[in-house]
Amino acid sequence: MPLWDGRIGLAKVQSKPSRGGIRQVQASHRVSAVFDDPNLIGSAGLLPVMRLAERAGLHDLLHEHLTVASPNAAPKAASVVAGMLAGADCIDDLDVLRHGGIGKVFSGVRAPSTLGTFLRTFAFGHVRQLDAIHSRVLTGLATAVPRLLAGTDTLAFVDIDDTIREVHGYAKQGAAYGYSGVKGVNAQLAILSSPTCAPVIAASRLRKRNVVSGHGAARLVTDAISTARAAGVTGRVIVRADSGYYRQDMIAAALRAKAWFSVTARMNSTVRQAITAIDEDAWTPIRYPRAIWDEDEQRWVSEAFVAEIDFTAFTSHPKKRQVGCRLVVRRVARLNEHAKQGQDELFTSWRHHAFVTHSTLSTVHADEHHRDHAIVEQVIAELGDGPLAHAPSGKFTANAAWLTLATIAFNLLRGTGAAASPRHAHARWATLRSHLIAVPARIATSARRLVLHLPRDWPWQPAWQDLWHHHHPWLDGYDGYDGLTIVSQSIRRLSKCRVF
Repeated sequence: MPLWDGRIGLAKVQSKPSRGGIRQVQASHRVSAVFDDPNLIGSAGLLPVMRLAERAGLHDLLHEHLTVASPNAAPKAASVVAGMLAGADCIDDLDVLRHGGIGKVFSGVRAPSTLGTFLRTFAFGHVRQLDAIHSRVLTGLATAVPRLLAGTDTLAFVDIDDTIREVHGYAKQGAAYGYSGVKGVNAQLAILSSPTCAPVIAASRLRKRNVVSGHGAARLVTDAISTARAAGVTGRVIVRADSGYYRQDMIAAALRAKAWFSVTARMNSTVRQAITAIDEDAWTPIRYPRAIWDEDEQRWVSEAFVAEIDFTAFTSHPKKRQVGCRLVVRRVARLNEHAKQGQDELFTSWRHHAFVTHSTLSTVHADEHHRDHAIVEQVIAELGDGPLAHAPSGKFTANAAWLTLATIAFNLLRGTGAAASPRHAHARWATLRSHLIAVPARIATSARRLVLHLPRDWPWQPAWQDLWHHHHPWLDGYDGYDGLTIVSQSIRRLSKCRVF
């Protein structure tokens, strides 16, 4: 909060010395609040973001491919996406788009009740249409913002995982108690990233009831790799997953798509026998650049050993379906609970973590890349802190449509960050929203143009300005952002930057 001579904005405050002699800021008691200005908007960043959505083809694709039996389906779907970007995590919250002067810069915004009815008209086929639109929009984003998928010309990762969104009551279709003991619906995600770019969502599914993690993973992997290739990924793709996806059909899908796989192996008898067959001289010590938390041992671990051995996975299947690969094993010394009592160990006992892969990476590099699979948890956490905080409808297909629209919003915001600055290209959902979306503005009209009066000394003004000019090429020769205002195009033309 800027502070000049004991003043915050225009309100005078008293600055009293604290015990340490440092003056502290106190809120003024002379301020009153009135909700009466029809020209204010709280999310001015929606303008360049929805302009980016238009450049990526979202509006045209919705008109062309979405056949749900609801009038003006494309404007309604775009309204849901815009509402999510503005912070909505349930249907009622979509009313955030109908405040102040939003109607002057966006047209076609619908009421939450209308959007809820729209989502409940979806059938499974319509959700698959949204999946196809999501894939094409990601391709359009990668074309409009090349930085979005930087580094995927050399190496790209497709990470698979699922999460349970908790629900309550008996009216939720498809809800059940899953493997976590929580009643909810299961969302399965495929994340696309590279060593130098932040993750985007390549594919998603909402699944009914208490399905196992790997159910439907083969189709998800196929769709995710197809989307990645269509978006311009030309490098080697590695499919990574945890032991819940240690399945023959998923690994076979990765092989058919000519991708490498790196999947945590279940500790069955075959894997244990292979680990015991590793020679003691084959173990290579490694040290983590950042210590990792061991849930089983409840402690931080900073060093370990890795080794590998030739392995044949899924030996219970017919021979033509068995997979020859490498079994890479990481071992960590178990904590001796009685060491403080003077009871030293006769020999060291180890915990083993094994995964299968057929990549040509070295043992150490293969282990490093496999551990980075945890990036998918970051995306799940970001979605859970945003539009996937709830499964907002009682109808399963409505929630499935909500999930797909949330993935479109996530990728749009990721593209927005990549267009704004290198820092924001790797920022998370909450940071991007607070820096680039939730920017207050006052709308004025001058010479048939709309003028957005933005806060002076906004900390992220350069990034916001770069984002604006990136998606408003008609202003390339105009430096209208002086820390206070930014001039848009004519009112008639600005209506094209609409939510629809």
